[in-house]
Amino acid sequence: MAEMNGPLEGIRVLDLGRYQAGPRAGLMFARMGAEVIKVEAPGGDVSRENGPKVRGQSVYWAQYNSGKKSLTLDLRSDQGKEVLRDLVSVSDILIQNFRPGVMDDMGFGYLSLRSINRRIIMVNVSAYGQFGPYRDRTGFDPIGQAMSGLMSLTGFPGTPPTRSYATIIDRVTALHATIGALAALREREVSGEGQAIDVCLADTGFTLNEIPISAFLGDGTVPERTGNRGGFPPSNAYECSDGWAYIIGAGSPMWPRVCRALGRADWLEDERLKTRDGRARHADEIEEAVVAWCKPRTVQEVVGAFSDAGVPAAPVNDVPQAARDPQIAAREVMVEAPDPVAGTLHVAGKMIHFSRTKMVVGSTPTVGQHNDEVLAGILGYPPERLAELKDAGAV
Repeated sequence: MAEMNGPLEGIRVLDLGRYQAGPRAGLMFARMGAEVIKVEAPGGDVSRENGPKVRGQSVYWAQYNSGKKSLTLDLRSDQGKEVLRDLVSVSDILIQNFRPGVMDDMGFGYLSLRSINRRIIMVNVSAYGQFGPYRDRTGFDPIGQAMSGLMSLTGFPGTPPTRSYATIIDRVTALHATIGALAALREREVSGEGQAIDVCLADTGFTLNEIPISAFLGDGTVPERTGNRGGFPPSNAYECSDGWAYIIGAGSPMWPRVCRALGRADWLEDERLKTRDGRARHADEIEEAVVAWCKPRTVQEVVGAFSDAGVPAAPVNDVPQAARDPQIAAREVMVEAPDPVAGTLHVAGKMIHFSRTKMVVGSTPTVGQHNDEVLAGILGYPPERLAELKDAGAV
């Protein structure tokens, strides 16, 4: 049996997404071997100019679009819309993250897509969803962090609400979109029909904060900001002689291991510390001891001692340290791929490892690089049709 070029080989995805959440879903499909056609405006997607840049190439653009094919289409023109209709007829999935209603105004709402291809799966990504009280509002990742309560819990007591540096809302929304589309592909095998999927940044934020929200709805519990400190000690970032280490030893099964790592056999006999609640009441005493133990030791010594004892611990890496961590190399999380502008560029690689099939990492496309391949190769347009579209500025 010939090796498949990824588990989703044979699936065609039209990616009309912009910025992160939509395109990151498209990237997941590309990595799993689907043919992903990035539909851009004739001048190129606006996020091609987003920083930071490496040797002239936008790292932002490359991370979310490497391995895709670039097709430029003017979707404001009748000719461009005709091309998109032809592509919908031979595709499996369409991803878009315009504001709700925009695709309908363009003539490409789900009912219109279904009239072209009843098997098409439409993935709608937006700030607040295709329905709901805030449907027509715009938004980006921090909006989801803010309205869900996540931002109110991030940071240290007495400090302002703090957003996560990582775009966690965009990333998890992209995963929701991908999972939903995969489920729709599976259901299509039974029904023979596609369907529309609706995911949004706000919903993602609420799901990320689901435990505190559930506790409040249940009995009115309102959590407080705790910084790096967990609910039961020791769970915190601890300063070492050459950096910081994070240790999580809060669970009851972990407590004997913590005592062993610290050389504190006396704590095991201390009646005050026998239970989690007892340790919580004496948290300051435990924290003080752990801080004193870590301070003269290196990060490697601290992480090694706790890891050897079976207690979760890791260095608090800065970006250079994270980039050079042996884990990222061994697991091929970031891989060096050919790039038409930078020569080569590190992009997200194997975030999933399959036992037989592979993750597919391709180059970042230039603007309209695959116009002829898509139009002539996939749609079978003759040369005169290509020339007509180019002359009209539709591609």
